[in-house]
Amino acid sequence: MAQPFVKKDDDLDEEEEYSPFHGIEKGAVLQDARVFHDPQLDARRCSQVITKLLYLLNQGETFTKVEATEVFFAVTKLFQSKDTVLRRMVYLMIKELSPSADEVIIVTSSLMKDMNSKTDMYRANAIRVLCRIIDGTLLTQIERYLKQAIVDKNPIVASAALVSGVHLLQTNPEIVKRWSNEVQEAVQSRAALVQFHALALLHQIRQNDRLAVSKLVTSLTKGSVRSPLAQCLLIRYTNQVIRESSSNTQAGERPFFDYLESCLRHKAEMVVFEAARAITELNGVTSRELTPAITVLQLFLSSSKPVLRFAAIRTLNKVASTHPLAVTNCNIDMESLISDQNRSIATLAITTLLKTGNESSVDRLMKQITNFMSDIADEFKIVVVEAIRSLCLKFPLKYRSLMNFLSNILREEGGFDYKKAIVDSIVILIRDIPDAKEIGLFHLCEFIEDCEFTYLSTQILHFLGNEGPKTSDPSKYIRYIYNRVILENATVRACAVSTLAKFGAMVDSLKPRIFVLLRRCLFDGDDEVRDRATLYLNTLGSDASVGGTDEDVKDFLFGPLDVPLVNLETSLRNYEASDIPFDIYSVPREVKSQPLAEKKAPGKKTAGLGAPPSGPTSVVDAYEKLLSSIPEFSSFGKLFKSSSPVELTEAETEYSVNAVKHIFDGHVVFQYNCTNTIPEQLLELVTVFVDASEAEDFSEVVSKPLRTLPYDSPGQTFVAFEKPEGVPATGKFSNLLKFVVKEVDPATGEAEEDGVEDEYQLEDLEIVAADYMLKVGVSNFKNAWESMDPDNERIDEYGLGVKESLAETVTAVIDILGMQPCEGTEVVPSNSRSHTCLLSGIFVGNVKVLVRVSFGIDGSKQVAMKLAVRSEDPEVSEKIHEIVADG
Repeated sequence: MAQPFVKKDDDLDEEEEYSPFHGIEKGAVLQDARVFHDPQLDARRCSQVITKLLYLLNQGETFTKVEATEVFFAVTKLFQSKDTVLRRMVYLMIKELSPSADEVIIVTSSLMKDMNSKTDMYRANAIRVLCRIIDGTLLTQIERYLKQAIVDKNPIVASAALVSGVHLLQTNPEIVKRWSNEVQEAVQSRAALVQFHALALLHQIRQNDRLAVSKLVTSLTKGSVRSPLAQCLLIRYTNQVIRESSSNTQAGERPFFDYLESCLRHKAEMVVFEAARAITELNGVTSRELTPAITVLQLFLSSSKPVLRFAAIRTLNKVASTHPLAVTNCNIDMESLISDQNRSIATLAITTLLKTGNESSVDRLMKQITNFMSDIADEFKIVVVEAIRSLCLKFPLKYRSLMNFLSNILREEGGFDYKKAIVDSIVILIRDIPDAKEIGLFHLCEFIEDCEFTYLSTQILHFLGNEGPKTSDPSKYIRYIYNRVILENATVRACAVSTLAKFGAMVDSLKPRIFVLLRRCLFDGDDEVRDRATLYLNTLGSDASVGGTDEDVKDFLFGPLDVPLVNLETSLRNYEASDIPFDIYSVPREVKSQPLAEKKAPGKKTAGLGAPPSGPTSVVDAYEKLLSSIPEFSSFGKLFKSSSPVELTEAETEYSVNAVKHIFDGHVVFQYNCTNTIPEQLLELVTVFVDASEAEDFSEVVSKPLRTLPYDSPGQTFVAFEKPEGVPATGKFSNLLKFVVKEVDPATGEAEEDGVEDEYQLEDLEIVAADYMLKVGVSNFKNAWESMDPDNERIDEYGLGVKESLAETVTAVIDILGMQPCEGTEVVPSNSRSHTCLLSGIFVGNVKVLVRVSFGIDGSKQVAMKLAVRSEDPEVSEKIHEIVADG
């Protein structure tokens, strides 16, 4: 049985939270539901039982079909009660139970009776419940009543009908759209809630018609909206219209801006804030347009209401990212919020001040933040750390005070994400501010002396190995690194060994000391540590005869790993121990995101090499093995790249064909994977006739037909073209599938002797510049860039015209070049006016290429691009620029 309700004035522990639902069970409540069947209904008792049932439903308790049906029929008996409170509970219960179609009929008549009741509360609730549980057929029967309810004089009834219309629009849009006249009339209602719901419904009805929405906004902005809630909605719709029309209007003309500005003088605070936020979010908003919005937000900063202070400071924080000067007038008010009791408000105030502060105010801000940091949670601390990093990059001369602040909070208690944010900030500052390198490295060394996070220790050691040898006194870092070998776990010890080796390779004076330390590591208890120590001793040449040249050693220790790890792992697994050593140059360098059978249409058999071969053999290996087995292609040399299959037929057609483009230095081979999907046919002498009239640089040299193509048995036919060697020639190829069709007897499976020649038009196939580039990432773009010969660098600037966004432009350039984005630079921050994208790859002929692309967009959406290319061959750098210019 359920525990009885406990009175609040009973002797309970003051700290214990009181709950009237404590300990209730479904079985006990279902037993209590028998009171619904009593001849003399106790309305109060029935209401309590329904309350418990609703609680169980909202807590995720599931009722079986039988239990739900029994409760539903029991609840319907309560319609005989005249108690108003109980009737409202019945409505809620029916709505929550969501009865099935055959059960709905039981209550429909009662609800329709209530919908025409003289009691307005019954009418409103009956409308809400009916619209929730009925289907389209019953809806047409009560549509007349709903239309009348929308324009009812009672605002509760009208609102109920309008809200029901919003829900019904999802399931029965055609019916709801017929109510436009009534909804239009309701928009003029004097009742605030009715006007709000009517405007929401009217907009949803017209949302797919841009002109209708614009007319709606035009008519309502003239002053007929009185409800503050409806006014907020209208401001949002106005903002939407402004955004959509901004691309079609000339600069300086912004429709409806006067309306938004007038809303800043509204008596309702919610309307004022909504208007201010709408102005700050306008595309290409100017400082003059921002001024009135900033002024009202500044007034909200000193409000006694926490919600207004939070709303204002959050909006100003966003504005400060793009227009920091516009927010500087609010600095005094924001400084007073640093001590706000609400930590969210205080954090936003600090980060906004960091964005808007000038160089002279940095030290004062740091003092205030120091006292503030101990009172907030890690998630807020991370926001502050990121803001400090941005401030330091903005004012590099202040790096000492900011770096000291970061090192102090690094030594305090905190979780992994918080410590990682600080370490990442210090690393970025070291890379971008040369003067901060030594002090930053020293702070990181102190941190790893007492770091509990293995990941951070290894990352710092790796970074120390790259940057430490370049400092004025590299020897001072050796102690910190070797301490890790003595005191840490095996993962950190192995990383420390690698770091020591980097110092030995870069600093000749430290080599003897490094050799001593590495020899001590030969006796470590972990295999990985011992193996690394042995490898580095041999590589660095401690035995005077084993190591390679200095350049080889540095390339081994510092050079980027230009082999995808997944491919390296696959090749190592396939390697069988023998007298022939493993050759890392045999590892495929192409990044494949999906297997050979990608993008096959539903219901289709994959054509050609349909499924990837069993075992971990890579896709490139499978293609290379297939092509090398064909004598006609043996003279083409090593396969450079194979594309993903390109579908040349529609789904569910009688013949399924897709093509794979195989790129060699001086040739291109098209592999047509064909599947016959007609059981009654056998295809013979299958070949693809390729028209290369739109590809002038290509000439056909070999066509290899397919002898037979039985039903549901994939096969391949090939066509090879010669092209200028090392040149990214492009062109379009028309394809016509030709074959001989022979009818097959379904009973015997035998084909007729005579066949009929037939042909089937395929989609065109294109060779684009991206086909000549392998996507190969680099682990450290900066190091890889600096290791390239600057004499091979080519830089040029391009005007790209009007674009919708920077993100769209960045994606287009990446697609044209077909290169691998590095360090997450393919993601463009929202509202960013400039962006730099880092790309890497290998051009046909196995030439490494690195690209640094800088983008900028102005107020009129004109995009400019600066393209810097470095490669192992200056001619390839020129070709990359030609590709972009032609693209």
